[in-house]
Order: sequence, then structure tokens, then C-alpha cells
Amino acid sequence: MATGSKRKTPPGILLLRRIRGRNWSPKTFRYAILLITFIAYACYHASRKPSSIVKSVLHPEPSTKPPREHINTYPWPVGNVFVKEEETDADHVNKGWEPFNGKGGTSRLGEIDVAFLACYSLGMYVAGHLGDTLDLRLFLTWGMIGSGFFVGLFGMGYFWDVHAFWFFLVMQMAAGLFQATGWPSVVAVVGNWFGKRKRGLIMGIWNAHTSVGNICGSLIAAGVLEYGWGWSFIAPGFVMSLGGVLVYLFLAAYPEDVGFPDINSNSGKFIKRKRDIEEVDVEVEGESSGSEPGYENKTGVGLLQACMIPGVIPFALCLFFSKLVAYTFLYWLPFYLSQTPIGGEYMSVKTAGNLSTLFDVGGIVGGILAGYVSDKFKARATTAATFMYAAIPAMLVYHFYGGVSQTVNILLMMVAGLFVNGPYALITTAVSADLGTHKSLQGDSRALATVTAIIDGTGSAGAALGPLLTGFLSTLGWQAVFYMLVVGALCAGLLLTRLVIAEIREKLGYVDEVSTSEPLLNERVAGESV
Repeated sequence: MATGSKRKTPPGILLLRRIRGRNWSPKTFRYAILLITFIAYACYHASRKPSSIVKSVLHPEPSTKPPREHINTYPWPVGNVFVKEEETDADHVNKGWEPFNGKGGTSRLGEIDVAFLACYSLGMYVAGHLGDTLDLRLFLTWGMIGSGFFVGLFGMGYFWDVHAFWFFLVMQMAAGLFQATGWPSVVAVVGNWFGKRKRGLIMGIWNAHTSVGNICGSLIAAGVLEYGWGWSFIAPGFVMSLGGVLVYLFLAAYPEDVGFPDINSNSGKFIKRKRDIEEVDVEVEGESSGSEPGYENKTGVGLLQACMIPGVIPFALCLFFSKLVAYTFLYWLPFYLSQTPIGGEYMSVKTAGNLSTLFDVGGIVGGILAGYVSDKFKARATTAATFMYAAIPAMLVYHFYGGVSQTVNILLMMVAGLFVNGPYALITTAVSADLGTHKSLQGDSRALATVTAIIDGTGSAGAALGPLLTGFLSTLGWQAVFYMLVVGALCAGLLLTRLVIAEIREKLGYVDEVSTSEPLLNERVAGESV
């Protein structure tokens, strides 16, 4: 549905244009788009990490640990980040924080996680459609500011001495709704500026924002934890709001907003030409397609129409189980590390939070590797399924042998992160962008944000289920949690079986008329220049 409204060039870009006296080239804009959206979504993920960092403070289990003097606070290998012993008041830590410090504390922590992720998942479907009909820059800006506000309010519960469970539940639900604006928007923006050539590699590198955000969020939350757990929410929330201001000032969500043609309707290639834009002599690479700053918004597509695009449903269901696994690590790994002996010793809450960032370091490598492999072999489904199957032994080995020593734990954690986050990164970026510009879409209809919302929204339902089940299963022992993760990874791989077979048949030269993967993700745009 076309809105009929016109978008404006971002004010920060207008200012830079007046200072420089000319516009940026499309190549420069592409670098800027990658950087700004990278920072934006890193902020989203940074603001999700505090709850995992403070779990052991809200619900300590001192009876399972040796006395404080035996807690290891000097794990190998990264110097001061893992050396400094946390200064949190011991009595306060031992007491925890009502209503999470009772017998059902882990279950309530799980319910807080699922409240956030359930609202995030449901909000994603609405946010995706709105993202295809509204100005993505403004939509993303208000989403970031709103999310940062409610994350900060959750932390204010510490200073206001709030102990009502409903308060924390409502704050997480509101934050989840605002967080839903992020992923469909940033994927749509990147898809607007980049064609399909090397999309897997480009988005694999770009998708490192997820892990970078997790790492930064963990370090920020753990770094201020000694001043009170409330600061672990307020600090990332403030950073999130600042990211929203950056987006408002400098994000050119569409090439048309700064005088270039739509890359997805011009064979993905900009051609050099000179034009005047707003009375400034500007060198613009692009044919005049009637595109001016403030070009009319494109027609969005409905959820049902987007679901009918070949490959959307299988990948959405695969991501359900893939995110179930990934988000269980995201929300519970620091707690697991603080409650599990490693090399015969326990580590502090702060150290566990810092150490858990290495899982995301492996995830960065996994996302890039999955993108590169899928580009090289033109097989998105096969790559994703292979990574999910490889994640099964990686997780089991980590569980059974991660306690041998800190060195072994770190190495196995990074390997598990590589295989767990690889397919998750691939599906939520390159696959979503490919399907959102699928050739079955005709005319001016665009479905980038809508398709991304369907796939990631379905995945987020799994992301909500994983941490919730972990809250209950962890009371039976961590082995039960890891078995759940194994089942999830297996289901994720199996759901892509039909697409994998279609890709293999295509490689072997067979023609499969009913293949859902046919133009699926491997269409090429002739003469495209990235």
C-alpha cells in the first residue's frame, strides 16, 4: 500500500553536502550505510545482554559454590578484562533481588526472557509490514529511542527499590516491541543499496554487528555491575538512544533519498552521469529514473503474499530452531559459566560475563564463513544445514569437556559459537534479502522488510522458547539443557532437507521443476557491480 508521502534527505547528509559542496558517490554511501546500520544493530544487541549478565546477581546460588576465596577471578587469557575481581557487595550478591531470589527464581528469569522475546516476535510481523510502507529512517530512529528508554526503566527498578514482578515483566515486554523495529529495517536498508552479487559474504561480514553488540553489551553491563545491577541496564539503554540519534541524522535508507536510482530496479548497476541535486553540482552515478530526494515510498506487500515466496516458510521454520539454540546461549551462557566448575574452580559473575563474549567471537567467524561458502557454492540451504549438523557434536563436546580447563573451555566455546551463529547469521541476512527481492515479486512491490520480519519473527518465537525451557530444564541439570539444544539443531537442519536436495540436484545438472530453491537465493543480476 503506497503511503503517498514523501521522504526527506537526512539532515546530517544535507549539512555535509553543504560543507563539501557536492554529494558523496554511491560507493561512499554504501560504506556509510554498512557502518551506520552496523552500529545501529550492534546497539540493539548490546541492550539485550544485561539480563544475561545480572542473572547470577538477581538469583545467586551460593550453596552450589565454594567460599569466595576459592572463586577463580584470573582466567586465561585476556589480561585485565578477566583479571579484576568484582567489587559487588558480597551480602547483596548472596541475597539476590526479590522476586528472583526465591526457589523459583530461575523460572521467573526465564519468564522475563520469554516475555521480551514473545513481544519481539509478535511485533516483528507488524514492524516488517510497516517498514515496507513507512520511512525506514524515522521508523528505526523511534524504535531505537523507545527501546533504550524501556531498557533503562528496567534498570531504574534497582534505584526505585522495585520488587514487583509485573514491573520487570512490563518493561521487558515494551522493550521487546520496540526492538522488533530493528532487524527488518536494517536488512531492508542494506538490501536497498546492495544487489545479490557477493551478498552472502558482504552480509556475513556486516552481520558481525550481532556478535560485536553482544560483546560490547556484556563488557558494558559487567563493567558497571559493581555500582549496582541497575547501571547494567541504564548504560546500554543510553547508548541505544544515542544510536537512534545517529540514524536520524545520517541514514539514507533508500538510494532515491540522495538522488540515485533504485538498485533493485536498475539491474543493480550505477552508471556515471552528472546532475544537479538541490542546486549543488553533484557527481552522481546513475541513470535518471525520475528519482529525486523524497521519492514516493514503494508499495508494500501483505504477509500472505510474502509467505508465498518460494523458500520463505522453510527458512522461517529452520530459523525457529536455529534461534532457539543461539538465544539460549545468548541469555544463559554467563549464568552457566558462573554456576559450573571449570578446571575445578568457579568464576565470579563479572568474569563469567566477560568470558562469555568469546562465544560471539566464534560467531563472527561463523557468520563470515557461512556467507563466503554460500556465495562460492551458490547453496544457501546446504550451507545452513551443514553448519547446524556440525553444531550438534560441537555443543556436546563443549558440555562434556569444557570443564577440563579454562583453555579448553574457551576453544570449545568459540567452535560452538562458530557453528551455532553461522546459519543464524546467514538466514537472517543474505537469505532474507535474497527472498525479499525475489523475481516472483512483480511491479514496484518490495518485500524486504516484510520477508525479513516473517523469517526473523518466526525465528524469534524459537528464541523465546529456548530461554524459557532452559529456566525449567536447568533445575534438572545442565545436561538436559544441552540435549534440548541438540534436538533444536537437528530439527533446524532437517527442515532444510528439501531445499538441500534441490540445490544438490541443480549442481548435478538435474532439472527440478517443483524445486522451491530454484531461483531461491542464487539468482544473479546481470552486469551488477558491488
